[in-house]
Amino acid sequence: VWGGFAVDNATLTRFFTIHFLLPFIIIAMVMIHLLFLHQTGSNNPLGTNSNMDKIPFHPYFSYKDLMGFILLLMILTMLTLLNPYLLGDPDNF
Repeated sequence: VWGGFAVDNATLTRFFTIHFLLPFIIIAMVMIHLLFLHQTGSNNPLGTNSNMDKIPFHPYFSYKDLMGFILLLMILTMLTLLNPYLLGDPDNF
């Protein structure tokens, strides 16, 4: 990865190539994983075959995810409005 004794064009080109190709490699690996999971099925470590311990996704997990997103958005908005320069670099001033 390191192109020489200094960070120059060869090093930057290699890092750009890695950063460009890495998402496609990750997507390919996820697709292969989903393909194998779809073909063989998932594992049940407890061995129970009951629907009693399952809950539906929509009312429970979607509500939980929505509340987490709203909380994160509120914290970020408060941080931005109350102290906008908190995360800024001191060299910018």
